[in-house]
Formats: sequence, structure tokens, C-alpha cells
Amino acid sequence: MRKIVSAVAAVAAVSAGLMFPATAQATPGEGISGVTLLDIEIPAELLPFVPDGAHVVAKQITIAPGGTTGWHYHDGPVLGIVQAGTLTHPGSDCKPVVYDTGAFINEPSGKSNTHVGRNLDKKVPVILDVVYLEPIGAPLFEDVTPAPACDKT
Repeated sequence: MRKIVSAVAAVAAVSAGLMFPATAQATPGEGISGVTLLDIEIPAELLPFVPDGAHVVAKQITIAPGGTTGWHYHDGPVLGIVQAGTLTHPGSDCKPVVYDTGAFINEPSGKSNTHVGRNLDKKVPVILDVVYLEPIGAPLFEDVTPAPACDKT
């Protein structure tokens, strides 16, 4: 009897979820992939100048032609180098900053530094080598919804 009640409750929960459409929670990325090269938490005892420690992640990120990261921000600074392609990187004012191959990227942390990364090229992928220096327990990025009013795409 207990199994039947559990099964009925599960079916009811799934059915209720299907009855109400999900709302968009973010400006989604598209055509983006990444390979994690390093993922480590460094405790505060080892970094006296960072009182709460740090979550350090190194990734190689590829943005396909026409791809986008979606609007987001980071809770900690992000440093990177464009290994290939051209990254178009507008902030919340929608003024594009363009990073060509070999350019260094320094993304400050916080909601006031909302941005999006785009590959506007139709043939060449953007390849980035990136290091995230996030607070321990924080995600690598925070989605932003809605996109800034100036963004028409």
C-alpha cells in the first residue's frame, strides 16, 4: 500500500509540473562548451591574503560561430586569454569591447559587472583559456534575467 501511495504521489507531482510551463530563469548560452583543466579549493590557511579561501577553476572554453555565453556575472574575478577568434564582450551598457586573439581579459566580480560573451564570426570559433577565482561555495557564474534593456538580441 505504501508503494502505491508513493507512486501515485510521484505521478501527481510530475503531472502538476507538466501543467504549469516553466518560466525562463536566465538568458541562456548557446554554442558554448568547456573543458575543466583545474578545479581546486584553496583554504584560507594557505592564502592569508584571501581570508575566506578561494575556489580556483581553470577552463578552456569554446564558443562556436554565432554562439553566446548568455548574460551573467561572476562572484569573483575572472582572468583569461583569447587563444583563437574574436570575442565580442559587451557589459550592461551594451557597448561592445572586442578581444582579438592574444588579448588578455580581466572580468571584475559582482552584479555591477554583468556581461555577455559573443562570437559574431560565422566560421571561426572563439577559444578562451580562463581562470575563475571564486569564493568557496559560489558558482562559476550567476545568470542574469532579464538581459539589460539595451540588448536587442
